[in-house]
Amino acid sequence: MLHPIHPHLGKARQRPAEARQPATESRGPANEAQRKEHLVAAAGQQVVRYGLVVVIAWIGALKYSAYEAAAIHPLIANSPLMSWSYNILSVRAVAATVATLEIIAAILIAMRVLAPRLSALGSAMAIVLFLGTLSFLFTTPGVTAAGGFPILSVLPGQFLLKDLVLLGASLWTLGDSLAAIKSRAKGVVPRQRDSER
Repeated sequence: MLHPIHPHLGKARQRPAEARQPATESRGPANEAQRKEHLVAAAGQQVVRYGLVVVIAWIGALKYSAYEAAAIHPLIANSPLMSWSYNILSVRAVAATVATLEIIAAILIAMRVLAPRLSALGSAMAIVLFLGTLSFLFTTPGVTAAGGFPILSVLPGQFLLKDLVLLGASLWTLGDSLAAIKSRAKGVVPRQRDSER
């Protein structure tokens, strides 16, 4: 029969909770560099959210004009998902409907601080809108240039491709709003970002 040499060898050492927690802050130049990156990242997050708001609202507002309604007509007319709308509404009315949805989405996304649930709804709307416009890459004639894929035409090819980044921004704003909803449900006050101070 084996006997432990010391009575405490067979047991896990008990340490205070503070000692078991990993160090969250280190001192020195590396920590200072991380803090600077964080400030840039926080500023970038604000630019992503409110830049997305400006872009969606601005593009939406332009769709109320006859010029923009005519410009998006070929995109919608060639889409198997959306072309039916011209059987019900005029070219201007379809453009105005899309414009209204875009402006509502932009306003809701901007409400993140006051109402994260509404902001999440706006982000979800933007995701659906950008998935719709990205589908035009596959349905609109003239997306590729004369050389064929992967060479995209300026219009409509490259014009539509930018919506991939806007889709990513919408996904991020949705995730950010959902995280805020979860924090509020747990009764946790989200830490104020450095850029909001």
